[in-house]
Amino acid sequence: MDSHLNQVSRAIAAIRKGFQGQLRIDEIAAASGMSASSLHAHFKAITRMTPLEYQKRLRLQEARRLMLADGANAGNAGYAVGYDSPSQFSREYRRLFGAPPRQDIERLQAMPDSAAAY
Repeated sequence: MDSHLNQVSRAIAAIRKGFQGQLRIDEIAAASGMSASSLHAHFKAITRMTPLEYQKRLRLQEARRLMLADGANAGNAGYAVGYDSPSQFSREYRRLFGAPPRQDIERLQAMPDSAAAY
């Protein structure tokens, strides 16, 4: 029988594969071999996040990487990772990283290379 850890690992892989798109819990649950309610419960127990929170974090981390490594502006980075609204992207970015995108990226760029981790 499949362990919950393996099932959640499959759910994580499915979310990572399509994190820019709309998260469809039923599809993720089916890919992981669980019901939607079981997916939520076991996902949160293992990751301490809901699948939606996990997807949001992936999007924001990838947007940060795009801005740092590729020089993308906040608007383009937000759209590239699946945000339709620049203001929503900026709000969620600030919540996670503690500063608006431009300010955060400028701060990271001013740090020595070894200290600037995305």
